[in-house]
Amino acid sequence: LGENEILETLHNIAKKNKIWRSYIGMGYYNCSVPQPIARNLLENAGWVTQYTPYQPEVSQGRLESLLNYQTMVCDITGMDVANASLLDEGTAAAEAMQLCHRHNKRRKFYVDARCHPQTIAVVQTRANYTGVITELKLPHEMDFSGKDVSGVLFQYPDTEGKIEDFSELVERAHQNGTLACCATDLLALCILKPPGEFGVDVVLGNSQRFGVPLCYGGPHAAFFAVKENLVRMMPGRMVGVTRDASGKEVYRLALQTREQHIRRDKATSNICTAQALLANMSAMFGIYHGSDGLRHIARRVHNAALILAEGLRRAGHKLHHDLFFDTLTITCGCSVKEVLDRAALRKINFRIYSDGKLGVSLDETVNEKDLDDILWIFGCESSAELIAEGMGEETKGIFSTPFKRTSKFLTHQVFNSYHSETNIVRYMKRLENKDISLVHSMIPLGSCTMKLNSSAELTPITWREFANIHPFVPLDQAQGYHQLFNDLEKDLCEITGYDRISFQPNSGAQGEYAGLAAIKAYLNAKGERHRTVCLIPKSAHGTNPASAQMAGMKIQPIEVDKNGSIDISHLKAMVDKHKENLAAIMITYPSTNGVFEEEIGDVCDLIHKHGGQVYLDGANMNAQVGLCRPGDYGSD
Repeated sequence: LGENEILETLHNIAKKNKIWRSYIGMGYYNCSVPQPIARNLLENAGWVTQYTPYQPEVSQGRLESLLNYQTMVCDITGMDVANASLLDEGTAAAEAMQLCHRHNKRRKFYVDARCHPQTIAVVQTRANYTGVITELKLPHEMDFSGKDVSGVLFQYPDTEGKIEDFSELVERAHQNGTLACCATDLLALCILKPPGEFGVDVVLGNSQRFGVPLCYGGPHAAFFAVKENLVRMMPGRMVGVTRDASGKEVYRLALQTREQHIRRDKATSNICTAQALLANMSAMFGIYHGSDGLRHIARRVHNAALILAEGLRRAGHKLHHDLFFDTLTITCGCSVKEVLDRAALRKINFRIYSDGKLGVSLDETVNEKDLDDILWIFGCESSAELIAEGMGEETKGIFSTPFKRTSKFLTHQVFNSYHSETNIVRYMKRLENKDISLVHSMIPLGSCTMKLNSSAELTPITWREFANIHPFVPLDQAQGYHQLFNDLEKDLCEITGYDRISFQPNSGAQGEYAGLAAIKAYLNAKGERHRTVCLIPKSAHGTNPASAQMAGMKIQPIEVDKNGSIDISHLKAMVDKHKENLAAIMITYPSTNGVFEEEIGDVCDLIHKHGGQVYLDGANMNAQVGLCRPGDYGSD
C-alpha cells in the first residue's frame, strides 16, 4: 500500500472510535492543546527526531526546554529538584517506592487505599520482584512505630477527589525515619497548598493535563520531584546548568553516574530517556499560560465543580466529600441506571464504581453547556447559570480553607515572557535551531533510538478520533484502537515468530522489565523459584543489567571477543557454573557492535538445555526484519 491508501485506511479505522465527553478522571483529563504548540512542537520533525541529549553541544535547545519543565515542576509542587520526566504516574509511584527502599533498606511500604487503582496495581507488581512488602491502608491504620516502614504513598487530592490534610501523617512518618511520597495533580496545585509545604519527600504525578492529548492513555510525561537530600537517589534524567570553556552558561545532563548507561545493575533505575517530547509540550504549556493563566484555568475548573456540586445536592444526590478540586463522588438519590441511560443519550462517560457510586471529574474544556448537560443527566431542574447566581460567599471551596495556595510560582523570567502566539512560536523555533535533528542531517549514533517515523505515521496522532479518547472508556467506544492493536499484534507475531505480543510496556526499558517478570513468573509457576541468575554480555545495553536487578535477578556478566561477539567459551563456563540456578540470558541481536552472531542458535540451545529462558533485546530489531525471526532461532 502507498501512503495515501494507508491514511485512507486509518481514517476508516479512526471512525470506529466514538468520541464521547469523558468525565472519568483517575489522572487523565481532556485539555486544550494550544495550537502554536501542537503545530510547532508536537507536529514538527525538528522537535520529534533529535537523538538522546548525551551530546550537549548539539542539544542546547531541548536541554533548555527540559530545564524549564524541571523548574515548572519544582515551583508548582514546592519541591527542591525535579527530573526531566518519567513514563507515567504508575511507574513513577513504583520508582518512588524503590527510592524509599534504597534510602533506608526497610522492607515494608504503605500505600493509601485511595490512590488511583492503576497506580496501586503497578506498585504492587513492582514490589513483587524487589522483595518489598506493600500494605494497603488508610492513614489512621498506618503504624510506623516498628521503624520497619521505608515509605508511604498517598494521593492528594485522592482518587475520589477528596482533599484532606496529610501533614500529620507526614510528621508521624518522619518521626520514625519513613519517607513520605505524594501523588498529585499539577493543575490542582495552582490553587492548592503544594506538598513541599507540608514536608513531603517525593512528589510525583502525570503532567498530561498540561496540554498533552489523552490519546487513549499515553504516552504522557510523568513528573518526579524530591527534597535536595534525595537527589542522588532520584531515577531518570536531570538537566543541570554549567559553564562552557568560554565561561558562558550552558546546559547538560547532570549526575549521570546514577544512571543505567554508567552504573548498569547498580543504577537507581532502568529508566532511559523518558517522555522528553511530551515533557517539552507541558513545559511550553506552562510558559505560554504563565502562573496567572494556569491559576485562571484551575479556578475555572474548580468553580465548575462547585456549581455542579450545588446542583447535585439540590437534586437530592449525596456527595461523599465536602472539599474537592475537580472531582465529585456521588451516591445517586435516584436509580443509577436512570442516570447512566440519560448520560448515554448525551454521549457522556462518568466513572462507575463497583459499589454503584458515580464519579465526575471536570477539566479545562468544560463549558456552561457541558455543565447544563450533566445537571440534566442527574435530574437537576436548574441551569448552571441559575445555580451560580444563587451561590453565596460560603461556597468558595478551596479559597475559604487553609488549603488555599498562598505561595507564588513560575516567577522566573521564562514563564513571564512568551504569552503571545508570536513570542512563543519564536521561542520554540529559537530552541529548535540549537539542536541537530533529522531535519538537519543524519545522526550516526545509537541504533536503538534511530528509527525514523515517517510523516505519514505521525499525521494521525493529532486526529481527534485518536487523540481525544480517555483510557477508561467502555471498549465499544474504542473499537478503532482495538482493531489497530489486533492487526499490529498479528503483524508483529509474523515478523518476530512469537506467539503473543503485549503492548503494555511504554518504553524499551519497561519492555525488558516485563519480559524478565514473565520469565520469573514462568519459572516460579514451574516450582523453580531458585533460578535467579541472569547472564548478560558486557556489550549489552546498560538497561539490561538494571532491569534484571529490578526483576530480582542476580547478574553474571559474559565477556565479548575482539569482534564484539559473545565469548562462547566464557559463556559455556558460566552456564556450567550456574546451571542449577540459571534463569535467563539477555542478548541484543544484532549486538550493540552491529554484529549478527552466527552462533545465536547454539547459544539459545545451550541456555534451554540448562533450564533457562532467552530474552532478546529488541533494540536492533529493525536490522533483522525480513532476514530472520527471533522466534525461529530460539529466543523466548
